[in-house]
Amino acid sequence: MPAEIDFMAAAPLLLAVAALGYLLGSIPFGLLLTRLAGLGDIRDIGSGNIGATNALRTGNRWVAAGTLIGDAGKGAVAVLLAARLGAMTGTDIGWMSSVAALTAFLGHLYPVWLGFKGGKGVSTLIGVLLALHWPVGLLFCATWALVAAISRYSSLSALVAALLTPVYLAWLDHWHLVGLGVVLAVLIYIAHRENIRRLLAGTESRIGQKPAGS
Repeated sequence: MPAEIDFMAAAPLLLAVAALGYLLGSIPFGLLLTRLAGLGDIRDIGSGNIGATNALRTGNRWVAAGTLIGDAGKGAVAVLLAARLGAMTGTDIGWMSSVAALTAFLGHLYPVWLGFKGGKGVSTLIGVLLALHWPVGLLFCATWALVAAISRYSSLSALVAALLTPVYLAWLDHWHLVGLGVVLAVLIYIAHRENIRRLLAGTESRIGQKPAGS
């Protein structure tokens, strides 16, 4: 991130952006769409997760697609709004965008409305990355697709793609975003800690199979 910023002067605006990012990120699209579709509470289905992967387990692909688009969209909108606000106020756009990206991601993982039990963040991370620097977002998606095609593990695909995100940012000379990329990757690993245990134990469900736990 850029090194020079007057934090005292920018603090109120950064706090406002953080709050906006969190509120946008905490919108539970998976929960809302499954209920609107008459499918009940997504937390009672499959793994109990509110994200797009579990939404697909409802058997309704439109709900799953809507959840994916909604979760990615809220991350992208948070970043783009923050960048716009930074441009309008003369505040560093890099800081504004990064704060919005992080808080939107945290909002998805830990939404206050759901007792701080949210999704695992993959779709929201895609939206955030596309808004921050779209080539990195596309590289994330390509990495996910490649690992998924080889391994048939959705969780492993997300973990590999997240791990490589800071590398992609550095490779594309976006060093000011590498620190953020590392933090987001760590949060992805924390959110997938149960999946990691099952991968190591050989009990993780492959794409198309019913979940073996959560």
